Amino acid sequence: MRILSLLFDFIGFGFGIPIGLVLGFFIFIYSKPEDVKDPIIKPLDEIDTGSLIDLLHEIPPWVKHPDYERIDWFNKALYDMWPYLDKAICGIIRSTTKPIFAEYIGKYQIKSIEFETLTLGSLPPTIYGMRVHETTENELIFEPAIRWAGNPHITVVLKLLPFRFTAQVRVNYRTLHPRACTRKLHPRRLVDIQIFAAPRIILRPLVPSFPCFGNIVVSLIDKPHVDFGLKIQGGDVMAIPGLYQFIQEFIKRQVASLYLWPQTLDIPILDSSLSGTIKKPVGILHVKVVRALKLLKMDIIGTSDPYVKIKLSGERLPSKKTTIKMRNLNPEWNESFRLTVKDPQTQILQFDLYDWEQIGTHDFLGMQIVPLKVLTPHETKELTLDLVKNTNPYDPVNKKGRGHLIVELTYNPFIDDHGNCSGPLDGKVAGEKSHQSRSRKGSMDFSCFSSLEAAGLLSVTVQGAEDVSGKNRSNPNPYALVSFGEETKITKMLRKTQCPSWNEEFQFLIEDASLKEKIHIEVMSKKRFGFRRQESLGYIDINFSDVVYNGRIRGKYNLINSKNGVIGFYSPS
Repeated sequence: MRILSLLFDFIGFGFGIPIGLVLGFFIFIYSKPEDVKDPIIKPLDEIDTGSLIDLLHEIPPWVKHPDYERIDWFNKALYDMWPYLDKAICGIIRSTTKPIFAEYIGKYQIKSIEFETLTLGSLPPTIYGMRVHETTENELIFEPAIRWAGNPHITVVLKLLPFRFTAQVRVNYRTLHPRACTRKLHPRRLVDIQIFAAPRIILRPLVPSFPCFGNIVVSLIDKPHVDFGLKIQGGDVMAIPGLYQFIQEFIKRQVASLYLWPQTLDIPILDSSLSGTIKKPVGILHVKVVRALKLLKMDIIGTSDPYVKIKLSGERLPSKKTTIKMRNLNPEWNESFRLTVKDPQTQILQFDLYDWEQIGTHDFLGMQIVPLKVLTPHETKELTLDLVKNTNPYDPVNKKGRGHLIVELTYNPFIDDHGNCSGPLDGKVAGEKSHQSRSRKGSMDFSCFSSLEAAGLLSVTVQGAEDVSGKNRSNPNPYALVSFGEETKITKMLRKTQCPSWNEEFQFLIEDASLKEKIHIEVMSKKRFGFRRQESLGYIDINFSDVVYNGRIRGKYNLINSKNGVIGFYSPS
């Protein structure tokens, strides 16, 4: 009997704990307080010192910093415009996510994914202050302090087999915008999301075409605060112990890794064909990754498999990567890379070290940044960089040593419109017409290069074409291919026209180029259906030596293999 009693005790204990946890979880989720007490309001002189310190981050920036301005007029205008902005923003969200959702329909037995309800609510963001920076550059910089405690209603419906799943925002009690009472709302009601952010917004370059700036560059000065909830099938997922903190920290890290300074988000506003909207390369940055010392041990056997990623801010090109050094805490690479520089005063070179893993994500070893403005043109500078976890100097995790990275940097600028030649592009140019090259000046003289290595920039502007027609279609969909060396650039495609106008500019980086190279420009047509989807409408070949000796070429040329086709382009040196 004693054995049976122990057996029943173990069975009851085994079944009782899971059932109790499940019941407690659902009671915790679906139970609501019977009444909510109004907050106790006290004047500041009656609040103790500790409570005042906790309230400091709630004080608007214009109170603490004299360079911040109050813009209550803007908040009032934003409040009145919010119903219309809400519909416009939600329309953009729907149109943007529709093709993304469409990629998953049919996969994993998914029948449909759609927004059942999508509205950002009745409460707009609030600008708690604005700071504007004055610079000598052709740009406008301002930093708003944005806070949004909103009440959005977002519901996503997923149809999987015969089941229907819904996900929506969780609700919490918060204090609303002080102007909520103007719409006959109670000053305390349900608020779904909170976002606190301090972005830096740069409008550059400033151009004489409306809206008078070419791009919007956005970066975050500090990590944003994002607080939201999530309900799935009516259950509060964020109420699971530990999940709420994990998701909030995960979102902060992901957003910071993408947009925390010096990372930026570039939003083009004006077409790239407008003069001045995109900065041209002004030089070449030579980067040599020499070695690393005393790296962290990430593998079980006490070693790491490190490699380095090199990224220049303001560029959308993929990062440069070194080779992987297996099982080495003091690796030696001695590998060189070349990057094009567009703005040496603001661009930042970033080094990220990772421990290579065959399966899963690669472990992060450390990082460091180098502003290009610390470099002297034509001088090689060797730097020993202390690796850190992030760019925040006040983060205590950066006090832990992560090793060192030794690099050599050399910035070689191109000559400007009034610069002097420092030497020939290569031996062939110098031997054939060096005396002509020294006397010629322009936006970029291909007969000249930096004091260390041959380098230059070839700029080709494809303006348009006339009377281009295919063999099978009278109204083609033309686009142009521009090739030089191993690089090929493509213009946008224009539909159903024989006289396309592109006005697109392309740059080709030249290093040790031969005068025998040719610039190949070909007009193509593309159709959606049929066996021959692509068709050549004619081409031309321009000798690179003509561009070098003449400085620039501009005009219209008859297309080869075309009846009446003409193309116009401009190639300055």
